Amino acid sequence: MVDTASVPDAAGRFGQYGGRYVPETLVHPLRELEEEYFRAQKDPKFQRELDYYLREFCGRPTPLYHAQRLTENLGGAKIYLKREDLLHTGAHKINNAMGQILLAKRMGKTRIIAETGAGQHGVATATVAAMFGFECVVYMGAHDCDRQRLNVVRMQMLGAEVIAVETGQRTLKEAVNEAMRDWVTNVRHTHYILGTAYGAHPYPVMVRNFQRVIGDEARRQILEKEEVLPDLLVACVGGGSNAIGLFYPFLEDKGVAMVGVEAGGEGIEPEKHAARFQGGSVGVLQGTRSFLLQDEHGQIQSTQSVSAGLDYAAVGPEHAWLHDQSRAEYTYATDEKALEAFFKLSKIEGIIPALESSHAIAEVIARAPQMSSDQIIICNLSGRGDKDVAQVAEKIEL
Repeated sequence: MVDTASVPDAAGRFGQYGGRYVPETLVHPLRELEEEYFRAQKDPKFQRELDYYLREFCGRPTPLYHAQRLTENLGGAKIYLKREDLLHTGAHKINNAMGQILLAKRMGKTRIIAETGAGQHGVATATVAAMFGFECVVYMGAHDCDRQRLNVVRMQMLGAEVIAVETGQRTLKEAVNEAMRDWVTNVRHTHYILGTAYGAHPYPVMVRNFQRVIGDEARRQILEKEEVLPDLLVACVGGGSNAIGLFYPFLEDKGVAMVGVEAGGEGIEPEKHAARFQGGSVGVLQGTRSFLLQDEHGQIQSTQSVSAGLDYAAVGPEHAWLHDQSRAEYTYATDEKALEAFFKLSKIEGIIPALESSHAIAEVIARAPQMSSDQIIICNLSGRGDKDVAQVAEKIEL
C-alpha cells in the first residue's frame, strides 16, 4: 500500500513527479499561495465557510446512486454512480472552484482567471466569481469554443470574459499557456483558479484536497448502504481531479482496486489519442513533471478526443506516482466506446453523462460482467452531458 502521508514532500513532489517548474516571476506568488492554502486548511473558520457553500450553494452531498437497471443489463457486479453531475453547474469542477475563490478572497485578490477545456471548469469559475463579485477572464481553445458553444454562452451570461485561444492545436494546452501568461503579468491582484490536479506546487495537492470530498462522501455512503467497501473505483482521467478526488480517501484500503480511464481517441497511434500512460513518457509541461505525450525530441504531441475535457497532453503528477506504485491501474476508452457508453447510460438509466464521464462508464460496461454479483463498483459520474448533446447529435444519427 502507498503511504499517503509521505507525498507530496515539501517541494511538492510525488516521488519523481510534481515540483514547481515556472518562471521566476511566479515563484513568489506560488509560495504565497502555498502558505495561505495550508493556513486555511488548518483554519476551522475557513473550513466551515467552505462546507457551508458546498452544501447550500453547490448542492453537496451528492447521491451515491445504485444503477439497478445498468447492473441488471450487464450482469455481474453491483454498480453505484457517484452523482457529481447533480451539482450546481453540472460537474465536480465547482468543488475546487469554490475552495479557490474563498482562498482568493482571503488573499485580497480582486480578479480571477482560469483555463477550460470542456467549459465546465470555466462555468464553475465564472459562477463563483459572479457570486463573490470578482472580475473573471476564462481562456479556452478556439476549437473547444466551437464544440462547447453552450458553455461559452453560459460563462458570458455569468459575466466572464471568454478569450478564444487561436494558437497551436486550439485546445486545453494552449488555454493553459495563455492563462499562465496572464498570471505572470497580473499576479499582484489576480488569482489563477487552475481547474485540475496538475500544474506547479501547490496546485496538485490543493485541487486534490478540494476534490476529496467526492471520495469522503462515497466512502461514508457505501458503508451506510452495503456495510462494506467497494471492490473497484472507476473514474475518467484528463488532468485527473475527479479521479484523485474519488481515489484518495481509499488509497490505504488494500481491497479497493482503482482504475483511471484516459481518452483513447481514434486509437493508440501518435496524435490520435490522449492516453498518456499508453503512449507517453516522463517530462515537464506547464509547471510540473509528469507523464506527457511527446516525441523523441521532447516536442509535445497533438492529442485527440471526442471529449474536450480529456483532450490534454499530460496527466496529474499524483496519478503518475500511483501508476508507478501500481496502486491504480490506468487504461483507456476510444471515442467509439465512449459514445456507446453515453447512449447506453442515457437509455437504460435515464442519465445523460458528460462525454468525459462516458469514458469511465465504458470501462464499467467492460468490467462489470467479469465480476461476481456480490462485488461492488463505484463509478464517478463527474458531469452531466447537456454540454455535449449538440456535438453528439452531429456524430450519430439518432
